[in-house]
Amino acid sequence: MTNDTSLDKKELFGHPIGLFILFFTEMWERFSFYGMKALLIYYLVQYHLFQDSAGNLLVGSYAALVYATPVLGGYLADKYLGFRKAIIFGGVLLVLGHIGMAYEGNAATQSVTGEIERDNFALQVFYFSLAFIVMGVGFLKANISSLVGELYEQGDIRRDSGFTIFYMGINLGSFLATIICAWLGDEYGWSYGFGAAGVGMFLGLITFIYGRKYLKGKGETNYPDALNKTYFGIKTEYLIYIFATLSTVIIWQMVQSHSVVQNLLIIAGAISFVYIVYYAITKLDKVARERLIALTVLIVFTIVFWALFEQAYTSMNLFALRAMDTTFLGIEWKPNQFLSLNALFIILLAPVFAWLWVKMGKYNPNTAVKFGSALVLVGLGFGVLVYGINIAEAGQVAAIWLVLAYLLHTMGELCLSPVGLSAVTKLSPAKIVGFMMGVWFLATASSEFIAGLLANIAAIDTTNGESPDLNLAKQAYSKLFEYLFYTGIGFGFLLLILSPLIKKLMNGVDKELNN
Repeated sequence: MTNDTSLDKKELFGHPIGLFILFFTEMWERFSFYGMKALLIYYLVQYHLFQDSAGNLLVGSYAALVYATPVLGGYLADKYLGFRKAIIFGGVLLVLGHIGMAYEGNAATQSVTGEIERDNFALQVFYFSLAFIVMGVGFLKANISSLVGELYEQGDIRRDSGFTIFYMGINLGSFLATIICAWLGDEYGWSYGFGAAGVGMFLGLITFIYGRKYLKGKGETNYPDALNKTYFGIKTEYLIYIFATLSTVIIWQMVQSHSVVQNLLIIAGAISFVYIVYYAITKLDKVARERLIALTVLIVFTIVFWALFEQAYTSMNLFALRAMDTTFLGIEWKPNQFLSLNALFIILLAPVFAWLWVKMGKYNPNTAVKFGSALVLVGLGFGVLVYGINIAEAGQVAAIWLVLAYLLHTMGELCLSPVGLSAVTKLSPAKIVGFMMGVWFLATASSEFIAGLLANIAAIDTTNGESPDLNLAKQAYSKLFEYLFYTGIGFGFLLLILSPLIKKLMNGVDKELNN
């Protein structure tokens, strides 16, 4: 690590150069993550001939584990590794995972009697690769965001704009991935799509290693003695790497056992809820207790939002494949390339929403109203899809309805996501901020699993990965989307009704979140 202090003073566009190192690292990491995720359900149902129900559950279990592991990765970075080493280790695991994903093996075959023969070795390589990606995200995702904050001194007015630039990297990576990887996977084969995602992750890792000299020495461990302490002749740092790598064996099995993931989420959720109640009753004064209650209620409603929103990678993705005319603006798109619309709309609309909240001044909606509006918008997105299916009659559904659905879903995301993590940090009692951040990630993990269960409402019995009938597909997706429409609208209006009470429970914190 260089000690050249002149590097600390170098800036680009008024921000530390380290910000742009992290920008491109995260851009490539998200390129790899979303590129792979865009292909995942298609790969399962078309190549390995999974039935929809099994494919949806696997995607849900995988995504749930992805959101659960950052709690562990963040803890180990805080207590031992520091952000920089955690990010590099996570990047290495991700590269290994994506290399494994590029191995296709043999395509599954289905006999005339319906029996399916799969390449089980290739499937086990696939599951093991997912395990490496889960663990890699756990070490990288939360810690790279924390490192962005460390680049700025306390009170630096550039911090918020720095995070805005960084999050643009996330969405740029997502946008490019769902365009490029989807095209490669469809035109040249799964290994090319997954391989491109792996190349992206490798570029992200190289970017971070090369650019660490621009990080102002930030992200190093705060506990070097603990990190260098030896057990059985092995340094703690290496023990962490060894045990984390070996833990992928456990995740390898968990990815394949949806009931285990479900039970763990239920147990962890129950324990978390009991502890929150205990802490609120025994440790807090009236104001702190009410704020914690308000936060807990908001977290419960975010589970509903993300469970609906994350249909994008399962039911909505399969809907585009089986029931939609993918011609839009005179161009024939790959069905999963429509996933890029979320990132594109965020890039276009995030500045508009930021301007709008400021412009509204004292009329800026409180946090509960924004969350409720998000649920209504995500519900309306599914309502648009139901309408599009109904007017399509006997033909394919026009792509414009999916475009409008993604527009409404993104608007909902912009109402909820930007203030979510901030609400956790400001409403949590100081001594359990870390715990409540873990609860936030646990809630997101639960919503991912629930998303897979909801997608199964539209599960279709396929033959050789194909839906047997267009009208059957349209009826299945219409049933699901109508249910999700009412769910989003119902929970949204319930939260809007409760919003005055929640605002009161926040005891003034809401003003800080909306300023």
